[in-house]
Amino acid sequence: MDTLIIVLGPTGVGKSDISIQLAKHYHTEIVSADSRQFFRELTIGTAVPSPEDLNEIKHHFIQNKSIHHYYNVSEYETEALQLIQELHKKINPIILTGGSMLYLDTICNGIDDIPTVDPEIRDEVIRWYEENGIEALRQRLQEVDPEYYEEVDRNNPKRMLHAVEVCQMTGKTFTSFRTRTVKERPFRIIKIGINQDRKVLYDRINERVLRMMDLGLLEEARSVYPYRSLNSLNTVGYKELFPYFDGSCTLAEAVDLIQRNTRKYARKQLTWFRRDQQIKWFEPNQIDEIIKYIDQTMNENE
Repeated sequence: MDTLIIVLGPTGVGKSDISIQLAKHYHTEIVSADSRQFFRELTIGTAVPSPEDLNEIKHHFIQNKSIHHYYNVSEYETEALQLIQELHKKINPIILTGGSMLYLDTICNGIDDIPTVDPEIRDEVIRWYEENGIEALRQRLQEVDPEYYEEVDRNNPKRMLHAVEVCQMTGKTFTSFRTRTVKERPFRIIKIGINQDRKVLYDRINERVLRMMDLGLLEEARSVYPYRSLNSLNTVGYKELFPYFDGSCTLAEAVDLIQRNTRKYARKQLTWFRRDQQIKWFEPNQIDEIIKYIDQTMNENE
């Protein structure tokens, strides 16, 4: 049976290393579901696998888009499912890994059939947002779709913009298109969760941020600073450094904020993942146990 092994967990826990070990063991390839790693201009702050790892194991959806490319989860669902179908013609199982909750969920369950937004309307709404700011965007969303306003992450302009775009194009609320119907997939899904003691995870996150700075994150962030208003740059590791370039905070304050926001994001990921009873949890050093579980699961359902 065609099988998709999903390796998920909080940021900084070691998902990439586990995925590479599994890919080597099963002689397969890796599909990324990390929405921050899609962009070719972002390498250090998004923890893209090393050139050596990318050469050793074939990865997909790594730095395949530009930060200037408007890309959403619906496009990802279409492209990733097509890729998985093609890969399954020659290899099995396939590894899918990442920490972007919505992107993982759309591969497992699908997303609602939201209308495709006309590019002219999208450009118009984005220009309006750039001129008026996030508070005006929040107010506009509350007016056109109060139900979605109550549940959306109101610090995420990308989500709010998409809802406003759909409302403007169709004359209907974004909520009206969200039926939450689970879609059948033509492959078996095995979900592997990676987690560890919270203090250890937080220490790893703090150290990783410092290592990113040593590797040149400051220079990488400076190179995309002129495009700071893009949705693709509303991401931890970059948005905290932009105020430093503006002169409104010190570098030490910016680095501390990256660490805090990364830890906060890890908590958010774990809260989301813990609702899924299909996930089998392991620690990063349990690769043998993970392989044993995968083999047993695949053999039980053949």
